[in-house]
Amino acid sequence: MLRDSHAFSSFSVDDIAAVKPFYADTLGLDVEEEAGMLFLRLGGGGSVLLYPKGPEHTPATYTALNFRVPDVEAAVDELVRRGVRFEQYDDAWIRTDKKGISRAEGMTVAWFKDPAGNILSVVEERG
Repeated sequence: MLRDSHAFSSFSVDDIAAVKPFYADTLGLDVEEEAGMLFLRLGGGGSVLLYPKGPEHTPATYTALNFRVPDVEAAVDELVRRGVRFEQYDDAWIRTDKKGISRAEGMTVAWFKDPAGNILSVVEERG
């Protein structure tokens, strides 16, 4: 029934005006504001809706959005130059290096947060 549906993901933010420059300028995404919400237009035709939740917003405690990149280290370096701060993890599940990159289980990934505190990542493409 839904196989051919043009599905999209969504998550909340506390302040649309505060996150818009981050997604548009810092991350360089195609961003459209409509009816007080943001639509992120992603490569491959996908989209994500960011909706305002105001003071009731609670940041996602999971990775809300993953960006596939050909080289995580290069993506981290560029995003750091743009002011992004990468998360540091050192626990039984995830360990990152000084740049915030995890290379465990054959996957290279680095996590960062948007201004609303939602967790995002860059993940290295495989084959």
